[in-house]
Amino acid sequence: MKVLITGATGLVGNAIVNECHKNNIAVNFLTTRKDKIVTKENYSGFYWNPDKKEIDLNCFKGVTAIINLAGASISKRWTSSYKKEILTSRINSLKTLNSGLLKVDSSAITSFVSASAIGIYPNSIKKFYSEDDQFKADGFLSEVVTAWENEVDNLKGFNFSLAKIRIGLVMSNKGGALPEMVKPIKLFVGSAFGSGKQWQSWIHIKDLAKLFVFAIKNELNGVYNGVASNPVTNEKLVSKVAAILGKPLVFPKVPASILKLILGEMSALLLDSQRVSNKKILEEGFKFKYLNVCPALESLYPKK
Repeated sequence: MKVLITGATGLVGNAIVNECHKNNIAVNFLTTRKDKIVTKENYSGFYWNPDKKEIDLNCFKGVTAIINLAGASISKRWTSSYKKEILTSRINSLKTLNSGLLKVDSSAITSFVSASAIGIYPNSIKKFYSEDDQFKADGFLSEVVTAWENEVDNLKGFNFSLAKIRIGLVMSNKGGALPEMVKPIKLFVGSAFGSGKQWQSWIHIKDLAKLFVFAIKNELNGVYNGVASNPVTNEKLVSKVAAILGKPLVFPKVPASILKLILGEMSALLLDSQRVSNKKILEEGFKFKYLNVCPALESLYPKK
């Protein structure tokens, strides 16, 4: 088996590459940086430029599955120009893969799995979302993810399974949101955001990597939430991080008004609430190692 991965050098991509190699799955990867192209056993890089619809068609040779993770980070300041980049980077990547696949023999490819995000679900404290829920896009992130998933659906004409994984808060000590949460707590200035009651649906980085490999191996079709079984409120998550680090929380919650003043529309990343079910992926037979937040955090920040 050989998988082509876009976004392979990012946080989630690195974890998926490692999981592929553990399963004796060879990896081709696409990169926009020619200096990142390497070729070694079971790991070969190829150049592409989605903004110009350029792709090295050799990347598809021997490939039996594709994992798409490409897209600009949502963690940079949401200026008007960067918001456009967040959207176009996702759409153009899929369009480029689509046009590339039309130019090659894709008959050996059995599975295509694309990243998505739980940001598609509207902000709600009370709602417990599943993949089958119907709703209108609400806010920038929801609009982006809706357009992203619609672009994935344009690949339905190919003869391979097509799955979308809506990723929650990724628990990793190597990047993403968690280390940014840990920093102020270590400095005794950590606190919850807004009311602290907003739900955060999370997943351990190792479980997420295994989930993507599970999806290509089992040729899953449709939408799946990539989250652990037990979401937590922001207040509980911050308190659990502090307890594991052995640091007190002495500061009051940061008011939502202050966050909105400082971050503007981007404050939604900290204040929006998405309580999300993983029942569908469990029913497919996927087994999480980390179902609860404390063991997940302890695996990343073990007590000395």
